[in-house]
Amino acid sequence: MTEDLTIRPEPFESPDVQRALAQYVAELAERFPEGFDPGRGVPPAEDDFTPPKGVFLLVRFAGEVVGCGGLRTEPDGIAEIKRMWISPALRGKGAGRALLTGLEDHARRMGCARVRLDTAAELAEAQALYAKAGYVEIPAYNDNPYAAHWFEKTLR
Repeated sequence: MTEDLTIRPEPFESPDVQRALAQYVAELAERFPEGFDPGRGVPPAEDDFTPPKGVFLLVRFAGEVVGCGGLRTEPDGIAEIKRMWISPALRGKGAGRALLTGLEDHARRMGCARVRLDTAAELAEAQALYAKAGYVEIPAYNDNPYAAHWFEKTLR
């Protein structure tokens, strides 16, 4: 399955990225008991995902957009993963792990020693993915109103 995936950087403003983000928002609005408003809290700025500050990756399977994820860097050598999403049809088939690895590889190339992310209580499969990938739960590092778990991984 993962041999048919492509994971490549894409400009944040591209129509395919915007379609992927719309699917991400729609799924979270469905899964969260009180819905999901991407403008709550402090949403990432578009240039957060533009080199040299960051990157936005798009996942395609057989040419179709099936996932996305952004990486932004902080001045202290820490990268943060945001807006990571994989189509439910591909979950459990290696696409999420491949995307996470791609984001971590970009963080290394950008000189980051650690990667952080947050996730909601309702996203148990995401929490399991992060734990299997070597992320450890840490105290809250932001005030994301949807986050219930915060993770970090030291990159080697």
